[in-house]
Amino acid sequence: MEYIYAAMLLHSADQDINEGNVKKIIDAAGLTADDTRIKALIAALEDVDIEEAIETSTFAAAPAAAPVAAEAPAQEEEEEEEEEEATEEEAAAGLGALFG
Repeated sequence: MEYIYAAMLLHSADQDINEGNVKKIIDAAGLTADDTRIKALIAALEDVDIEEAIETSTFAAAPAAAPVAAEAPAQEEEEEEEEEEATEEEAAAGLGALFG
């Protein structure tokens, strides 16, 4: 995931998503960069419009659920946590589809 995060960070900073820039981010994070993974990422992103993919991803389209007023506070909290986990899983799946 760190390689995808690096690409997204470069995209949001309006920087070129290339092998050198991705490697710099991975190294700056204190990780060991895998040149093969970086090359695969760059190749996978070659024809991807990242802005369009972000706009149409599950994460961007996931609505927030309104809490039900009649429920007990502990139950509301538990359900909110479950919804957040589900939203995070949907977001991860949507981002995975961007680059897979």
